[in-house]
Parts: sequence; structure tokens; C-alpha cells
Amino acid sequence: MADVSSKSTKVTSSHWGAFEVDVENDRIVATRPFSQDPNPPRISAILPAAVHHHTRVTRPAIRRGWLHGRHREGRGSDTFVELGWDEALDIAAQEIDRVRRDHGNGAIFGGSYGWGSAGRFHHAQSQVHRFLNSIGGYVASFGSYSTGCAQSIMPHVFGVNFLSLLYEHQDGWQTIHDHTKTLVMFGGINPKNSQVSMGGITEHETANWFDRFAAKNMRCINIGPQRTDAPGGCEWLPVRPGSDTALMLALAHVLEHEDLTDRTFLARHTTGFARFRPYLMGETDGIAKSPEWAAPLCGVEAGAIRDLARRMASTRTLITVAWSLQRAEHGEQPYWMSAVLAAMLGQIGCPGGGVGYGYGAIGGVGKSLIGLRGMTFPQLTNPVEATIPVARIADMLRKPGEAYDFNGRRTPYPDIRLIYWAGGNPFHHHQDLNALHEAWQKPETIIVNEPWWTATAKRADIVFPATTPFEREDIGRTNLDDYLFHMPRLIPPQGEARDDYAIFADLAERLGAGEQFTEGKSAEAWIAQLYGEYRDLAADAGVEVPDLDTLKDRNWMRLPIQAKGPNRTFFAPFREDPEAFPLGTPSGRIEIFSETVDGFGYDDCPGHPVWLPPSEWLGTATGAAPLHLVSPQPGDKLHSQLESALADVEGARPETLVLHPVDAAARGIGTGDLLRVFNSRGACRARALVSDDITPGVVALPTGAWFGDPGSNIDPHGNPNVLTLDVGTSRLGQGCSAHTALVDVAKLVTHAD
Repeated sequence: MADVSSKSTKVTSSHWGAFEVDVENDRIVATRPFSQDPNPPRISAILPAAVHHHTRVTRPAIRRGWLHGRHREGRGSDTFVELGWDEALDIAAQEIDRVRRDHGNGAIFGGSYGWGSAGRFHHAQSQVHRFLNSIGGYVASFGSYSTGCAQSIMPHVFGVNFLSLLYEHQDGWQTIHDHTKTLVMFGGINPKNSQVSMGGITEHETANWFDRFAAKNMRCINIGPQRTDAPGGCEWLPVRPGSDTALMLALAHVLEHEDLTDRTFLARHTTGFARFRPYLMGETDGIAKSPEWAAPLCGVEAGAIRDLARRMASTRTLITVAWSLQRAEHGEQPYWMSAVLAAMLGQIGCPGGGVGYGYGAIGGVGKSLIGLRGMTFPQLTNPVEATIPVARIADMLRKPGEAYDFNGRRTPYPDIRLIYWAGGNPFHHHQDLNALHEAWQKPETIIVNEPWWTATAKRADIVFPATTPFEREDIGRTNLDDYLFHMPRLIPPQGEARDDYAIFADLAERLGAGEQFTEGKSAEAWIAQLYGEYRDLAADAGVEVPDLDTLKDRNWMRLPIQAKGPNRTFFAPFREDPEAFPLGTPSGRIEIFSETVDGFGYDDCPGHPVWLPPSEWLGTATGAAPLHLVSPQPGDKLHSQLESALADVEGARPETLVLHPVDAAARGIGTGDLLRVFNSRGACRARALVSDDITPGVVALPTGAWFGDPGSNIDPHGNPNVLTLDVGTSRLGQGCSAHTALVDVAKLVTHAD
């Protein structure tokens, strides 16, 4: 009898962009780069193994200790009992109802990080929030681990939402190419990071633009602890982590001391320089913020600082600031100070000048497109007013009822009895994971929708198996990309996995909110409705988008939304006429000094930018913890996604730690050696890579390795967040301080052993 098999090839989209997928007999067997992508990511090669991996959650499962006695102990180490869908849904619905009835919806926390899919309908964050709103609301979170600190401080400085600032007010790559003479990159611009985006990025162009910059002899200066944070060919100015604000202040001091400040721009477009200048020049504290003052703090020679300031003042200069700088204690300061420095140069609003945030952080920043709206699953209204900064989850669980400060308000932490998490893995991206593990034992119940048995799923009480984006239909689009994708269901759901929408629809029905959640629509009907609304909005903007059936037939298309003519320029109308186009700040101008922030009375974030050394950096290094740890984004995945399959690759785990030859020699370490990386908060394994591409005294360990099981005195896979400090950036921003951490490193065993 002839062997009959079913084969097909389709294009789909993802956070890493588009790729072709080969399916045979309901299995993904291979992937290939998308034809339109000049620099396709290597990530897609691991997808078949990850989607069909043995760590998939295949049936609803309830932790044994919780099922038989509602015991909180054992999260992370207990076994699970698999149940049928109806029984598991009944139990979950009854527990949710008990908590909202006995404690109110303010005792429910809705957790999600939103990176579950590039598809617009099956967006985990929208799904869980709509469900919880349909049953009475939940405690929400503000911001993200990536930009939470910036989202708090930048509206005080520029008067716009930070994400709007990021996506709508920054120069495109073409404008930078045509006008910028000096590109000063605090934290670098790393093409590795720009391989991903929330809604996917199809043409990965960042590296190509740097080739073009080099061809026209643009000076590109990478300021940071790692040479590899910018493309090859860029100049590297090594600085110590946590010292960027001191360097910016020294550059500003040169401008003011040598009369290079653009006083006309300051007078017309800013407010508060007169309050800031005495601090800069040392009149208020007796310490002039000169290059000589900054040099020992930053590890940069005073002459080099002075030369750079003069270069910046004499050429069209764009200052860029990586997101990593605000993911540290006092992360508000380099973001605010970069705006002040750019204002003193007077080039804000000039093509290719001023300051920009997040170039290279995600793909799409730097593309100049006509933004289209739509394709957003409505989340309904949340009746619960309580909101916490996203990075303060562990504090919330540890300190219910305790008051805390955040961006001018003082409120108590809610008393959370139930967590519902869908999309994301907090035991990857939160800091001080050992402490989070302890705090995670506090709630009465934790429910998780998850495709894989991540550390978060293992620490849940009820786990529902969720589909991956390859097991359901969706539409892929984002305002940062000019491609539109129909994302077909490529394979059947693995095991008994269901879409988040189906899970929440069943729970909502049991809780008397089925009609409110679904409005009587299937997933397919919602996709058709959202797409139709998007198409109508596109037509209003003069853009023709095909009907849904046509898109399904075509699979993908490039939309005609490329901006014509000169690229947009950061605040150009404001520069031309600040009275006619004022900013959204109280003064209508760039606020070098903020009366609002000053009025909060925060000593860790006063009314203008200042140098505040972090509690852990090379300036406070000790014999027990002499090295500064930075934890960059991984190059082989997004956050911790696909880690199950990546960890199977021979030699891939534990993760690789980069350290300087001087630090390696002092410890007898060579490339390939197994290491113990440790401090008072925890320890993890790593594999050494000795390189002079990192500053002495600094070590780099990427994020993303799955956190191990509790009870071990060392994380086996190399998750740096067992080492990082879980404190807010300040009382204003309360962002994460992942890059504030001192550690030591010791050889565990040689690779030869």
C-alpha cells in the first residue's frame, strides 16, 4: 500500500518576523527564511523542536497539594494531577468565584507580559484582561520590564507618553543617514535586539543601515561596557555600568564651561536650566561635574570626554539611549540627562539631531511608515482601580497593605489572593528569583495558561494547556512594520491544548459572563470583525487593504504605507514654533527642571537630573562581590521562549558568561570552563567566554535560561536573575533594576574534566 502523507508550506509571522514553514503529517518539519528579509533571524530553525517538545503541557493539570488540601506549599516541587477539561474548568471557576465573592475582585491579579504571539486576536494580554474585566475586574500593572522606568519619567520631560515618543516622534534611518554626522550611542545599538518586535518585524535592516553609515564616514560611537553592543566598525568608548549619567553631566559641563551651549534654544524651548546649571557647575554642592570629576567614575579619560563634547557641539549629532540604561537603580537619571544634554546642544527638532530612545531595542524603530490603527481585541473596562508598577510584583505579594510611593502617589499594595497569568514567564524576567519564589507562595491560588512547563507553570496550582501561534488562525500586523500576514493554523493543537479565547470563554460562561466576554462570537468571527474594522480605518487613511478572503489566499502582502518625502523629525513643529505646538508638559516646553517632580519630594529622583550612584556598581565593589553583572537580551531567542528546545542543543547550557582576560586570568579561567557565578542572593552555573570586547571588572550573562527547580543551591542553566537586585529604580519610576548587581565568578570545573 502506498505511503500517503500530507505536505504543505505556508508563511507565518512571529515576534522574530516572517518565515516559511513546512508541515508534513500535522507536524512542523522545517522552517526557512522569508524571501523578503535581508537579514533573517536564526531563531526559526529551532521552532519544530520547540513546538513538538516533550515539555509541552498536553492536558489540564492541577497541583496535587492544592487539589487535595489547597496547600500553598510545594509550588515548584509538587507533582500534578491531570484532569479532563470540564472538571478542571469547573474547579478553576469555583475558585475564582470564591475569591471574588469573599475578597472582591481587588484580590485578583491579572498577570501577562503580552509576548505570547505576534497575532492580533490571540494576544494573551488582551485575552486575560478582557476575561477578568468581564467578571468584575482585577489588579493591573503599569509599564513593562523593558521600559517601565522611562514610561514614568519621560512624560515629565517631554510631555508625551514614552511609547508615543518612541514610535511617532523619532527620526527614521534615512533621515539619520542623510543628516547625522556624529551618532553617540549610550548603551549601543545592537542589531541582535532589533531582530524582534511585539508584532513582528519583517525586514531586518538595522545592520544594513550601519553599513551605509560607515560608507558615508559617519562617526558612530558606542558608549557602554561591551564592544558588541554596536555593529563592527563603530568606535567603542568603554564605560563602567551605571556611570552614564556622570559622563553626560561631564559632556554638559564642557558645553557650558566652553560657551558651546545653545542658549537661544534653551531660552525658547526649555524651562528650568537656571535651576539645573548651579548643580552642573558645582555652585550648589561644591562639586563641578567636569571631565576630571567624571573620569574616575566612568573609566573614561577627561581628555576623551572633552573631545567628544566639542565634536558633538560642532557637528549634527544624534544622541541615542538604549533601554538598558533605565533598567538600573536611578534609571530615570540617564534618560532625563540625555534630554538635557541634547537640549544644550540645541539640535532637538533638527533632522538627524537631538535625542532618540530605543533604536535597536526592537525591530521597527527607525522605520518611517504611515501608522494604521485597528486589529485590537477590546479589553472592556476594569472596575478595579488598583494598579502596581509591573516590576513590583514580588513586593506586592510580600507586603499586602503596606504603602509605597510611585510617580507622585502613595497607595497601599493590594492583598492578592489569586493570580491568573497568561502570556509571559515572570520566573524569567523578574529580579532576584529566589526571593520571588518565596513571595510566590503567598497567594491562595495561581492559575496559568501556558504551552510549556516553564518555571511559572511549575509554580502554579492550575495549569491549562494553551496553543502556540502555529496551532490557531490569526492576523499579523504592527504599526512598526509595513507587512500584513494571514497566519493560518499550520498544525492541530498539540495534546489537548486550547486557545486562550476558548479557555476564557468556558470560564466566563461558568461565571455568568459568557455573553459579555464572547458577545456570541467565535474566534473566527472576532478575527473577521477586527480585520474589517482595520480595513475600514485603513481606507479612511487612503490605504487599500484587501478583504480577508483575498489575504488568506495571498498569505501575506506589503502595504503601501512607506512615508513619502522627508522623514519625520523628532519634534520639528515644536522646534519651529513652540507657542503654536507646545509640548504636553505643564510649561509646554522641555522640562530641564520639573516643578512637578520636585514637588514629589523624592531624594532618589529630585527636580532635575543628578548623579546618584547605584547601591551596587564598581564604585561599591567588595572582595566578596568585585564584578558588575550586566544581563543583556539573548541572541538565540526572545526572553525565555523556545528555551526548552534550545537547552537540548549540546553545549548550549549552561549559558555563556563573557568576562575580560584580566578578570579571567586572576581566577584561572579559560574559555569553555564551567563557572559558578554568585553573590549573597544566589548562584548559577555558566560557561566562560574570555574576550577583550568587555570592560575589565564587568561580566555579561544573557537572560532567558529557564529558572531551575527550588531546593538547589545553584541554578543549573545560567539564569542571571538569581543574582540581580529587586529594588525599584526610584520612588518615581519603580522600574526594574536588573543591571544593578555585583557578583563574583569562580571556576567550577574545566571543560576538559
